[in-house]
Amino acid sequence: MEPTVLGGKLASSLMGPLLKKLFVPDGPGAGLVDRPVRLRSLVSFRGEKRALVEKDVHKLAEHLVRQAVDSPGEPPFRGGEQIAVADALARRLLALGDLDMDDVQAVRLGHRELAAKLEHAAPAPDGLSSDAVLFLDSATAWACLQILEFFTRRSTFVARTLVEQSRAQAELIAKTDELIARVPRPDARDTAFERRYLPHVAEHHNHITIYGIDLRDSPDRWPLEVAYLSLEATTAEKAADRPEAEHLTPVTVQLPAEEAMHGHDRVLLRGDAGSGKTTLVQWLAVTTARTGERIPYVLPLRTLIRAGALPTPAAFLTAVSCPLTPPEGWTERVLAAGRGLVLVDGLDEIPAADRHRTRDWLLALIRAFPGNRWMLTSRPTAVRPDWLAAEGFRELTLAPMRRPDVATFVERWHTAAQAPQFQGPLLDALRTKRDLARLATNPLMCGLICALHRERRGYLPTGRKELYDAALAMLLARRDRERGMGVVDEVELSEEVQLELLQRLSYALVLSGRTEMDLEAAEGIVERCLPSLALSSDASTVLRTLLLRSGLVRQPADGVLDFVHRTFQDYLGARCAVEEGHLDVLASHAADTQWEDVIRMAVAHARSRERVSLLRRLLSHDTPRLTLLALACLEHATALDPGVRAEVEQRAAALIPPRTTEDAKLLAEAGPLVLELLPGPEGLSDEEARGVTVTASILGAEEPAGAVGVLRRFRDHPDLDVRRQLVGTWGRFETEEYAREVLDHLNREDLSLTCESAGQLGALAGMRPWRRLEFRGEHRGEEIVAAVPAPEAVTALNLRDNPLLSDLSVLLPFGSLDALTLFKCPAAHGLAGLAELPLTYLDCGEIADLTGLGSLRTLESLFLHNQELPGDSLTDVLPLDAPLQSLLLGGTSTNRTGLRGLQHWTSLRQLSLSPLTSALTAADWQAVVELPLLAGMTFNAKLIRESPDFIEAMPELPGIKVLSITPLNGHEDLSTLASRLPGLQRVILHGLPHKNLPADRYTPVFPNAAVTMYQL
Repeated sequence: MEPTVLGGKLASSLMGPLLKKLFVPDGPGAGLVDRPVRLRSLVSFRGEKRALVEKDVHKLAEHLVRQAVDSPGEPPFRGGEQIAVADALARRLLALGDLDMDDVQAVRLGHRELAAKLEHAAPAPDGLSSDAVLFLDSATAWACLQILEFFTRRSTFVARTLVEQSRAQAELIAKTDELIARVPRPDARDTAFERRYLPHVAEHHNHITIYGIDLRDSPDRWPLEVAYLSLEATTAEKAADRPEAEHLTPVTVQLPAEEAMHGHDRVLLRGDAGSGKTTLVQWLAVTTARTGERIPYVLPLRTLIRAGALPTPAAFLTAVSCPLTPPEGWTERVLAAGRGLVLVDGLDEIPAADRHRTRDWLLALIRAFPGNRWMLTSRPTAVRPDWLAAEGFRELTLAPMRRPDVATFVERWHTAAQAPQFQGPLLDALRTKRDLARLATNPLMCGLICALHRERRGYLPTGRKELYDAALAMLLARRDRERGMGVVDEVELSEEVQLELLQRLSYALVLSGRTEMDLEAAEGIVERCLPSLALSSDASTVLRTLLLRSGLVRQPADGVLDFVHRTFQDYLGARCAVEEGHLDVLASHAADTQWEDVIRMAVAHARSRERVSLLRRLLSHDTPRLTLLALACLEHATALDPGVRAEVEQRAAALIPPRTTEDAKLLAEAGPLVLELLPGPEGLSDEEARGVTVTASILGAEEPAGAVGVLRRFRDHPDLDVRRQLVGTWGRFETEEYAREVLDHLNREDLSLTCESAGQLGALAGMRPWRRLEFRGEHRGEEIVAAVPAPEAVTALNLRDNPLLSDLSVLLPFGSLDALTLFKCPAAHGLAGLAELPLTYLDCGEIADLTGLGSLRTLESLFLHNQELPGDSLTDVLPLDAPLQSLLLGGTSTNRTGLRGLQHWTSLRQLSLSPLTSALTAADWQAVVELPLLAGMTFNAKLIRESPDFIEAMPELPGIKVLSITPLNGHEDLSTLASRLPGLQRVILHGLPHKNLPADRYTPVFPNAAVTMYQL
């Protein structure tokens, strides 16, 4: 029922007087008593002296409903529901006695909210129609409007309202006075200083610095706002916020790191060396200073500790050498007002003995100045877990960068460094070189890689050994030294000592085939190294210092040690193996893919004769994978016997690049190592380029990032087969990334894009327009149209295996559509709706029906697969005015019509016949004979093999010049067919895959025609 009609039925003049009976008469005065007068005391059906009982309320509701039903016009609901609606309305009115509010509060609430409270308080109506429920809700709202009107007319209402307003105003004044007392207004000097201080903080911290590397042409600082990357932080929290959650297993919660303090005033942020802790501190300081929401203080502990005593608030700015002098007492006033953001950075960068003192200092500040926000950063092993949990600190850990994060960092770094020409090659290297990708897991290492790559004009150090050496020097010594840090633990370990300990630990892990070891086992290894290193400290202290300062090993769990980067484990393990002369051990593990990087790094560390020995042992196995491993080792061999180098390259040349699809598949069996070795596209033939893309496509399942790195190099390749391979492998990769990196760059000429998943439809909407599209699977027609960014630009559309596609008129937005394929779309109908489109090509099979096919007057090519035609003749179904030049019929298509009427289309030049379920008669063949322009015919070989009568009944057709047959298995007798086509000039044969059928086998059968054989 329309709302206006329903309102008219409810807005009866009888509703007010009837509802007034629900309430007791009021008396004079303001109605002020010791306690508020609740609605339950005002209703007339509760209390000792009842004016109404519940039965009376039900009668009142029945009367209201009856008045609405009996009023002129459309009934508001079905007649049989009148009693149920009245009962539900009565229950809602009775709920007035259960509401815990007075009349003033009810009026302030409003009639709609009051109706909602009554609806919630009363039992839900059961079994009512939608019209009855609509009437019930409307009646409740109208009743509440009358009730509130009644309240405002009570003599006590105005007086009570004035009293309530006086009370509220007094309470507001008291709270305002208390707030003014707690937060004194800063004087003009404070305001003026903050206007200078906040821009200073934003400017001072708006940069990132790389410590520990020597660069001539690359900057060691760049703008923070350009290069900052939103990292992810994790924390272990209880699964639910309830008492029994204490007994539940903690779950890992992930959140953007810059949101670390949202909802938490105290945070302890842990992170490995270079994970971005200091950068996050700077980002929080810069963004907070710009918004002015709080006053940030950045306090690096390594700077504060030099003065001996940690600073009081008054000395915060002096301790960090801020050039601005604040008004006396300014910092204390800021903190007393709860306006501060105190960022204490680098707990791990001060001596262990000072860390407890630092905690006491920090906690004293927090207790003295509640209401501020506090963050403390540290490496994971500097202090025990829950070190500050009792003080309400939330512990967060910075997570390693993900692959998209790395790509974003590289892009922003090169933007800041104004070196965009080096960005693409570095991204390719990070995708295809696995050990390099494993190294780039935090901002520090990503920045180092970017800087070294730019310094060398787009080339990383040969064999990457120089990169690892630079990274080790930076992490083990120079970074801390150049940041002005002294000894921070019980023992000082030189770079050489740390290297010796780390390579012993890494080699033990490599030999065991593991990436983690018990701390007890690690202490044993360190203990055995101590005599040769002339260290007087015990193994436990040395190992603890190594964990804290090296930045290469960590404790991922209690009692466990591992390397932060697997690539450093392999690099240092290989160095130890070479120093120990364990070439036999390396060679014996060559077949194990886990040892690939160890062997390659061993070649980098080995002397010339050791390299020769190791490479010859790899070649002696004479397997593709180890041959390719030897080839990968060459980039690490700066000095090598020329004969060995030539032998490795000669053996590998037979494998790379692959020249056929079969070669590409065999090459992919060697594993992801191949991705680093694949060449091109420069210097490759079209066949080789396609082979490389096939190999990379197959390896996408194991190493998607590396495979995309290879494939994106070929995105500008002109060859159609290469481009088809790039399009066809979309489903192996992450949808959005592959669309962005490869597909959106392809030349679309003669190329069709296939979309199957909902994700691919979504990615299609973000790409440049495609003219040829294919959609497979269950997608509604409206979804397909919505996914195409410019449907008017599409000229070819292929829709397959789609049971959801129904009315074909939904395709009308494809205004330039020239070719349409509909296959296995069993609900598709309404071909007549496509008459407005300029279709010249239609391929149909297994759709709902062909009604409307005759209206497609622009068709030049029509293909009907297993689609029975209605009528007795082709002229009953096919478009009579269409200039058909090519026609295919197959399966059940000719069951009722045969080929009768075919002679009507005198423009027909090509006729194709697939296996038919009904035989052709002499009358059918006569229609073919009468086609004046027919010059080409195509037959399915199965029709020839299984229906010999088909050929026998076929008359002589001298006008046929070109014959195609597909797919042959070699057992077909084509001699009779040849005799029926005496005018043949060309014969095109297609053999089944893996059937080697030479063309000269059929040359005698067709002596006057040129015979061409293709393999499917």
